[in-house]
Amino acid sequence: MKQAVFLIQASDRTGLLSQLSGFFFESNLNILHCTQYSDELEHLYFMRVRVDLTTLQTTRREMYDTFAEFCNLIGVNKFKVRYMDEIPRMAIMVSKTSHCLYDLLMHQQDGDLRCEIPLIISNHPDLEAVADKFRIPYYCVPIINNDKATQEAQIIELLERHHIDLVVMARYMQVLSDDFCKRYEHKIINIHHAFLPAFQGGNPYYRAWQRGVKMIGATAHYATADLDEGPIIEQDVERVSHEDTPESLKQLGKDIERRVLTRAVKAHLNHCVIISGRRTIVLSN
Repeated sequence: MKQAVFLIQASDRTGLLSQLSGFFFESNLNILHCTQYSDELEHLYFMRVRVDLTTLQTTRREMYDTFAEFCNLIGVNKFKVRYMDEIPRMAIMVSKTSHCLYDLLMHQQDGDLRCEIPLIISNHPDLEAVADKFRIPYYCVPIINNDKATQEAQIIELLERHHIDLVVMARYMQVLSDDFCKRYEHKIINIHHAFLPAFQGGNPYYRAWQRGVKMIGATAHYATADLDEGPIIEQDVERVSHEDTPESLKQLGKDIERRVLTRAVKAHLNHCVIISGRRTIVLSN
């Protein structure tokens, strides 16, 4: 997998695509896949380019520096370069429910999620048996005497020790501190039901049933200091009816949550996401 992914964001203008493509041609880098999007409202241009590095005649550092100089010359605002042979290390955080955890572990085991999972962290011991099935170390880090600061410090120490690149909150039912979110900015993915902010708190499906909702869903987003307001990566919905019960809504909600979270994680791991302000641009791979 000697390939690199370039994620590019710039002010939109005529000729930009030609200039960017020309750089890769002049660098003798074959373009394997390219997707782009022009935002006519914000006048922004987004591009994801995957190139073959087998013909690269310099170091990766030199290639990066050369591209940075080129971007500065033509006025490209932001860019990132990611390498497909660098396997991200992902930590999963859970509480007591297992549906999202199982889905992530199964897809990673089948090769659908390109990552390593060196540990699972929880504030409860309930899901240790799930981790054991997949032979992944499970760390229970409870909150003692309401001391969340100490608990988060212990979690951060685990993440640093295992060199974690991405944290996935697979129904981890605790609010992360502002400092935690800032430390791992755009490296924490959270999942929640799509009723927010209408039905916050416990038992949202029962209260949704009481209101007679006709649609339920789930949202995966990057966690930020503003609770459940980070850039959205993936969403999905299902229609429901008066014949559904609170329990059937909950079961359907679990199914939506697990597939939405896995799709969001896959998009991040495949370097398909460009963050632009409060939203994301998710380009195909």
